[in-house]
Amino acid sequence: MLVIHNPVAGPRRAALLWRVVDTLSDAGERVRVVQTEHAGHARALARAAARPGELIVAAGGDGTIAEVAAGIAGTGALLGIVPLGTANVLARELRLPFRPRAIAATLAFRRTRRLWPGLATSAAGDRLFVQMIGVGLDAAVVHQVPGPLKRRLGPGAYVAQTLREMIRYPYRPIRVALDGRIAEAGSVVVSKGRLYAGPYRLAPNARPGEPGFTVALFGGCGPGAALMYGGALVLNLLPEAPGMRLVRASQVEILSESPAQADGDAAGNAPLLVRDAAAPIEVVG
Repeated sequence: MLVIHNPVAGPRRAALLWRVVDTLSDAGERVRVVQTEHAGHARALARAAARPGELIVAAGGDGTIAEVAAGIAGTGALLGIVPLGTANVLARELRLPFRPRAIAATLAFRRTRRLWPGLATSAAGDRLFVQMIGVGLDAAVVHQVPGPLKRRLGPGAYVAQTLREMIRYPYRPIRVALDGRIAEAGSVVVSKGRLYAGPYRLAPNARPGEPGFTVALFGGCGPGAALMYGGALVLNLLPEAPGMRLVRASQVEILSESPAQADGDAAGNAPLLVRDAAAPIEVVG
C-alpha cells in the first residue's frame, strides 16, 4: 500500500495519518509513505506506482485526492483516502470515516465504490477533478486566499477572504453552454457530488458514480446576492435559494473569461470545457 502525503496539511493532521499507518502496520499491512514536494508531484508518484488492484492512498485534501486520482486513472489501481484537508468534501460526499482506526479498517478491507471524475480542458491543458469545478466569486476566493491563513484558520480563511473579495470582485455575468444550450449566471459550479464547501448541500440529486454533472447556476449577481447565497449555504438551504438553478448536463462549456477552481484549488482561468473522464475510478470506502 502506497500512501501519498501532502505535508502542507500541517503537523496536527500528519499525526492523524501516522496513527492510521501504525494501526495498519500492527494489522500486518505493508505501508510505504511518501511526501509530495510540489504541485503535480502526487500525480507523478501515483502514476509511477499504479498497477491493477494496487491501493494508492491520498493523504491530504480534495486537491491531493484529485492529483492521485489523475495519476491512477485508467490503470485499474484503487484509490484510498485519508482526509487531512480543510473541507474534505469528497470524504464527506462518500461518507468515509474520519477517525484513525476506522480509516485504517476501511483501507484494510478494500471494499470499493465507483467514482466517475470529470475532466476540465483549458488553454493550460487537461485537469481531472473529483468533486467540482467552480467559476466566479468562489474561484476568485480560492485564487486569493493566503496559504498560511488557510492552514491557521481552516474554513474560516475562506470566510475572511470571501468578505474581502465581495468588495472588489467585478461580478460580470458568466456565459455557459450546457449540452449546447446557452445560459448566463453570476457564478457557476459544475458538480459531481451533492456537497459543497464541506458538509453543505448544493446538488441533492447528484450522482458521483455516474457520468454527467449537476450544474449550479447562481442567478444573483453582486455583493447582496453573494451575502444571500452565503447565508443560505450555512443554513443548508443553498439549493432552494432565490435565483438558484440546478441543471443536469453531460458537457459544459464555460465561455467567459473568469478565474476557475477545481476541488478547492486554483485551476487557472476559463474559458474551459468540462466533460466526463474516460472511465470511472474505484474508491475504497
